[in-house]
Amino acid sequence: MTEHFEVTEEYEGERIDKYLTAQLDTLTRSYLQKLIKSGGILVNSSPVKSSYPVVCGDSVSAEIPPAMEPEILAENIPLDVVYEDEDVILVNKPKGMVVHPAPGHYTGTLVNALTIAAGSCPESTEFYGLVLSIA
Repeated sequence: MTEHFEVTEEYEGERIDKYLTAQLDTLTRSYLQKLIKSGGILVNSSPVKSSYPVVCGDSVSAEIPPAMEPEILAENIPLDVVYEDEDVILVNKPKGMVVHPAPGHYTGTLVNALTIAAGSCPESTEFYGLVLSIA
């Protein structure tokens, strides 16, 4: 999907990554910076750096790739299971362990580990619940 914008006076001098964050509020600034770096963002038909200060009247086009669901791979990661029954599993999540796959963290997550822990029900790869972090 390609989005097109024309910079207005109120954004004059704003960094392109910050400008796009305001225009595309469902995307993170770090994700937009990656798009800029890969050439997916053009200003006046030319690639720019994230630090480019927009000018009133600039024509900005953003090629946004379709969102893709990451494949969740079951990983044999030891978990400190506090309680488990057929409906609930309570674990002590190690500090620093990412909860679910996301850009930059597709493996080694709690969800990857729970996929193995839910091995008694392999047809179920969906998890419903609440994750609490108590420090």
